[in-house]
Amino acid sequence: MVNDYVVSALKYRPLNFDSVVGQRSLTTTLKNAISSGKLAHAYLFCGPRGVGKTTCARIFAKAINCFDPQEGGEPCGKCESCLAFDQQRSMNIHELDAASNNSVEDIRELCKQVLIPPQTGRYKVFIIDEVHMLSSAAFNAFLKTLEEPPSYVIFILCTTEKHKILPTILSRCQVYDFQRMTTQNTIDHLKYVAEKEGYTAEPEALALIAEKADGGMRDALSIFDQMVSFSEGNLTYENVCKNLNVLSQEYYFQLVDHFLASRVPECLLLLNEVLLKGFDGGNFIAGLATHLRNLLVSRDAVTLPLLEMSDKMRSRYQEQAQRCPIRFVYKALKLANDCDQAYRTSRNKRLQVEICLIQCAQAADAGNADASGLSPAETLKPIAKEPAPQQVAKTAEPAPVQPAPSAAVQPVATTKESQAEAKKPLPKVTFKHFGAGKKEEAEATSSVVQVKEPEENPSEPISDERLVAAWFAYIGSLPHESVALAGRLKGLQPIVKNRNTAVLKVSNPQVQQTVESQMPQILSAMRRELRNFGFTLDVELEEIQEVAKSCSPPEMLKMMQAQNADVGDLVGKLHLTFD
Repeated sequence: MVNDYVVSALKYRPLNFDSVVGQRSLTTTLKNAISSGKLAHAYLFCGPRGVGKTTCARIFAKAINCFDPQEGGEPCGKCESCLAFDQQRSMNIHELDAASNNSVEDIRELCKQVLIPPQTGRYKVFIIDEVHMLSSAAFNAFLKTLEEPPSYVIFILCTTEKHKILPTILSRCQVYDFQRMTTQNTIDHLKYVAEKEGYTAEPEALALIAEKADGGMRDALSIFDQMVSFSEGNLTYENVCKNLNVLSQEYYFQLVDHFLASRVPECLLLLNEVLLKGFDGGNFIAGLATHLRNLLVSRDAVTLPLLEMSDKMRSRYQEQAQRCPIRFVYKALKLANDCDQAYRTSRNKRLQVEICLIQCAQAADAGNADASGLSPAETLKPIAKEPAPQQVAKTAEPAPVQPAPSAAVQPVATTKESQAEAKKPLPKVTFKHFGAGKKEEAEATSSVVQVKEPEENPSEPISDERLVAAWFAYIGSLPHESVALAGRLKGLQPIVKNRNTAVLKVSNPQVQQTVESQMPQILSAMRRELRNFGFTLDVELEEIQEVAKSCSPPEMLKMMQAQNADVGDLVGKLHLTFD
């Protein structure tokens, strides 16, 4: 038995411009060019896969050779040229797959075919698919023919990777950029195919297929055929989720409800259920971020068109979005995005997701929100104990007198001494800075204990010995991977210029640039070591002194004669010789 089944991507491939989905502006431009007769000799159709590039190229080739073109530039589909094209026996339209025919010989063979005029029709059209796969030599061999082809030849190049095309090729073509299919366009076309084939399909199921196709109509039709085979012509949302291994949106709606009620245990149990079904935690958290984004755009009617899905699902998002405080949505969206970024590098991936869910549940609790409402309030309890009464006086009441343990162990103070001690005022303690120490011994007669303020920016004068010690201390603190830098710095030695400045002389500009690039680290380390926070280090380039060249006596004589002409006369008169 002959199998007459044809996949939907081929069966419902457009045959005219009006049936092309989602490329209305491009098809209108092409039809106007055909109607006015203003045809270029080379076109480049570029865009994502499955958006109609090759299909439009075929329709365009069919329309320009039609014997009876319709009003608006559409092919009639009934003339001999159109029938020959539909039956794949046209001699005027040639297709070349550059992915498998990308050598110089293939292009030279194509250039030979260009020289043969069409037997019937007006134009000879060459469609080169995946043109970016041509080799550089093939591109160069094709340049001259592409720039100046015969009047009856039209080239249509198709590619998914425009950036790989040589600029010399791009400059010779009219470039048409095809756009991705919108979700609504894909849903409408799938609904049309389902009605033609007699299938039943839920709008949510078609929306999920369109989302999975990611803007490619061919991918959407392939997934549609797969779902029809699985569900036997009855496409439901649950069946599509199960077959495509996509997590149902129902889980995310339940999860946000748990967030709003601050039910942390239920959030963790729902995550466990998702993981037991074989879904990855990273995909789960990415889906949660998408769900929160949809809630955000559902709150305002202005941004509602950004929600590309069925009307039923859109209304459900709107209902839940109205119950979510806007600050909670912002905070939860940021937490989910941060978790998605940290998930790939986390060693305990499940714990990473669980912490994110716990934080989202806490962020929804308005009672725990801080002043901004963007995060749960954090109350820091003091760790240190309260200071003793004898250190800081908190009340004017004297401390209760403890009874003496025993007269044999400790003598009892006299009544007058006890009264005088009780009436004595407690000393005041003044703290100028937190963390400042107090004097170990205070004067007995003083009523106020002052704490000495540490000097924040000491400025001790530098000396040669301390400067050299600080310099080599910095070199010794360099990490092991900076051994080359340490070796270069060891050959240098700074010199004291004044109490706060030192000079470092270097021999060449490369060393000077290296030292200046490390200057912030050098100053930070040496200022601490020298206890001089006003210390600066000037880097100076040494002047290269020319080495005196030794001269022979005859050379010396020539130099002297050049400086003074009388020297030559003197040598002649005295009959002097220089060996």
